[in-house]
Amino acid sequence: MIDHYSTVNNLMKDMADFSALGLGMKLRRYQQQVARSIVSSVMKASGMTFVVIFPRQSGKNELQAHIETYLLTMLQTENVEMVKVSPTWKPQSLNAMRRLERVLKRSFLSSGRWVKESGYIYKLGEARIFFFSGSPTTNVVGATANLLLQCDEAQDIQIAKWDKDFAPMAASTNATRVFWGTVWTSRTLLAREAKAAREAERLDGEQRVFILNAEQVAAEVPQYGKYVAEQVARLGRNHPLVKTQYYCEEIDSQGGMFSAQRQALMQGRHSKMFSPLEDELYAILVDIAGEDEGAGGEPGIDFELANPARDSTALTVVRVDLSTLGDELIQAPTYQVVNRYLWTGIKHTHLYGQIKALAQLWNVRWLVVDATGVGAGMAS
Repeated sequence: MIDHYSTVNNLMKDMADFSALGLGMKLRRYQQQVARSIVSSVMKASGMTFVVIFPRQSGKNELQAHIETYLLTMLQTENVEMVKVSPTWKPQSLNAMRRLERVLKRSFLSSGRWVKESGYIYKLGEARIFFFSGSPTTNVVGATANLLLQCDEAQDIQIAKWDKDFAPMAASTNATRVFWGTVWTSRTLLAREAKAAREAERLDGEQRVFILNAEQVAAEVPQYGKYVAEQVARLGRNHPLVKTQYYCEEIDSQGGMFSAQRQALMQGRHSKMFSPLEDELYAILVDIAGEDEGAGGEPGIDFELANPARDSTALTVVRVDLSTLGDELIQAPTYQVVNRYLWTGIKHTHLYGQIKALAQLWNVRWLVVDATGVGAGMAS
């Protein structure tokens, strides 16, 4: 890769001001260093790996779109390719493409000059960016990221999928890699890359990990601070969503997702059930895990897992007791887990029939599915 940094530095000395390229965006202070560091690594062909952890709705995705437009514009005479990976095609990859389109249309240097190819490639001159889903079933063999490889919402991408299908895309040029996201647990792809990046920082002193919390965003965006304060007042500062989505704290850093007090509220004395009782309400909760490469048979048929340590799809049957709505102190339904089913590595096409049959058996009033990441296909 040619060292373009000196040329770019002359054209744009302050990465804080994207308006120099007609992008119409003045970066906030907490976005500026991230933009400078990523662009510098790309232009110098440094091959660095960055981890950027921002709270929800703090400008992470908009920053991505502006960096992408900037690089497409500055390197449009070069045969360069970028790859952007999101956990799902719909809605995440589609949303990422819409954001990029808005910025491309707004920039006077790219407006009317970029084209879209094959429904997932954006081209400006000779420079291209490809958008892919990181779903376990996605086929992405053959794509190359010789300039920049990005993983958005990296906490929701399976590590095995990333290592096998996406990481090699940057190999030929040791392209810059960026992992964007919001923390969840210490066992995610995002957490693994953050740990490795911190070790690289320790060795050479170059910052690679950028972690922001809600208070830092609120210092520049007061309205954001008011919103987060309302969520804290409603849910509590130690609620898992508040800790992870706004304060970027891993929920297993203190030994568990739930406090001892919360776990005490989850204990019950009722018996396990295998069929519903008449005149009672039931719900099913489904958390979808990935398929395994070795999976091929029906559920219940033994096969060798390619990844024995993978998560399992979990289906929880809940009895909904509405009698506690009349309790002055509770004034809410009570939920009792009466059965649980687990499948490990089973193909989703086989799971669909099993889940449908269980929903019919229990005559459920509600069926709740986690539609993020690998659960999107089953939810649809």
